[in-house]
Amino acid sequence: MDVVATNRQAHFKYDLLERYEAGLVLKGSEVKSLRNRNVSLNESFANVRNGEIYLYGMHIGPYEQAGMESHELKRPRKLLLHKEEIKRILGKVQQRGFTLVPVSLYFKDGYAKIELALAKGKELADKRETLRRRVVEREVQRALKR
Repeated sequence: MDVVATNRQAHFKYDLLERYEAGLVLKGSEVKSLRNRNVSLNESFANVRNGEIYLYGMHIGPYEQAGMESHELKRPRKLLLHKEEIKRILGKVQQRGFTLVPVSLYFKDGYAKIELALAKGKELADKRETLRRRVVEREVQRALKR
């Protein structure tokens, strides 16, 4: 797998529970931009619309050689999942207040794939605990190096 982009804020802002792999419906210039790693997953999220899942807020930069056939930078992009997965996700999002957050974007066997996580938002205290844990782990690593 060739990882193109990761959403580092997702691990900090959310508790990631279940993960799904989905394909993306893209234009040619978007695929070229992805291969150039000209993409950002920050502030992006997925939502169910008309029984299909769409990804909103993902910024794919322009491909310079595309000319007039270029794409919109932040258009909604359809995700490809099995119907059973969509039904399962839809039930959990509606009932329990979960959200769908993209975690990483990568190429697998030549196809662009995105890893989605069913996530629940962290409280401020949880975020502080995550920061404390990171600092302690960093200090332990420094002590082990000495």
